Amino acid sequence: PTLAVDVPSGVLGDTGGVAGPAFRADATVTFFRKKPAHALDPGLSLCGDVVVADIGHPASVWDALTPVAFENAPPLWRAALTWPDRGAHKHARGRLSVVCGGAANTGAARLAARAGLRAGAGLVTLEAPTEALAVVAAASAAVMTRGFARADELARHVAEQTAVVIGPAAGVTAETRAAVAALAGQTPRLILDADALTVFADRPDDLFATLRPGDVLTPHPGEFRRLFPDLAAADALTAAKTAAARCGAVVLLKGATTVVAAPDGRAVVNLHASPFLATAGSGDVLAGVLGGWVAQGVPTFEAAAAAAWIHGDAARRLGPGMIAEDLVEALPMTLARLYDARPAAPRGA
Repeated sequence: PTLAVDVPSGVLGDTGGVAGPAFRADATVTFFRKKPAHALDPGLSLCGDVVVADIGHPASVWDALTPVAFENAPPLWRAALTWPDRGAHKHARGRLSVVCGGAANTGAARLAARAGLRAGAGLVTLEAPTEALAVVAAASAAVMTRGFARADELARHVAEQTAVVIGPAAGVTAETRAAVAALAGQTPRLILDADALTVFADRPDDLFATLRPGDVLTPHPGEFRRLFPDLAAADALTAAKTAAARCGAVVLLKGATTVVAAPDGRAVVNLHASPFLATAGSGDVLAGVLGGWVAQGVPTFEAAAAAAWIHGDAARRLGPGMIAEDLVEALPMTLARLYDARPAAPRGA
C-alpha cells in the first residue's frame, strides 16, 4: 500500500495537474484544508482516499485565508432553497418553460421538463415548434404543452414565466440562435444547455453580450471548448471561474468533477456524484432540476450548486443500471432528505 503526504509526488497541489511522473496512492493525508488537487482530476484520481488531518492550526488561521472554492454540500445552499407552506398554490411555486426541438428530437426536453416539475416548479410548460406539438402533447401529462411558429411568438409565450431552459436537442440551427436572441433580456432567467451553446461556437461574444449575472450556462467539456477554446487546457476550476467572469453569467461546467462558478468569483466543486451519470440524458435532467429551482426564485449560483449535488445524490442512490428516466424518478428521495433537514421556521410570539 502507498500513502501520500499532502499530495502524491508529481501532482500539482494548486491545479490537480501532473508534472512528469506521478504515482497513484491508496490514500492521501493532507492538513487543515483540502487543496484543489484533492478535488480536480487527474490529481483526484491519483490521491485515493483523502483524509484531512488536524496538526494544530489555530482557528485564527482561517481568517487570513481566501478559499479558491468550496466543496459542494448542502450547508452552502440549504437556506436558499424554497419550500411550499400550507397556503402555497402552483402559481406561487414558479413557472418553468423548456424549449423543445423538432418532432424527432423531443426526448431531451421532455426529460428536462419532468425533472423541473420534480424539483418543485409549480407549472412546467414544454414550448414546442408547431410540427412537434402533437408529439410532446401525446407524451405529457402533468407537463403542459404549447406550440410556437417563430422566435418572437416564443418570447411572448414565456414573458410571464420565471425560468426558461433552452438547448436540450433544440438543434444547431438558425432557429435556435434566433430563439436565444429573442429570449435574452426577458424577465425569466435563462438556463442555456447543449445546442443553445453550440450554435454560438462561431460567435461566442454574441451570446455573452446578451447574458445577465442570473443566467446560467451548463456546458459539458466539448461545449465549453467551443465557447472558450483558450481555456480548454486549464484545470476545471480555473476554466469555470474565468469563463463566468468573461461571459457575465453563472457557469456549471459538467464533468467527472463538476464546477459551478459565478461572475463574482464564487465557486464550488461537486464531488457528490456517480460515474453512472455517464449516460444519455443525464445532463438534460440536470438542466431541468436547475430550472426547477431557479423558477422557484432560488438565486442561480445556489440553484446550480444545489442541482449538481441533488443530481449526483439521486445517481448515487441508483447505481449500476441507471438511465436518465430513473434519475428523474429518484429525485423525490433526495428532495425528501433535504426537506427533512430544512432550517426550522421561526415561531410566532
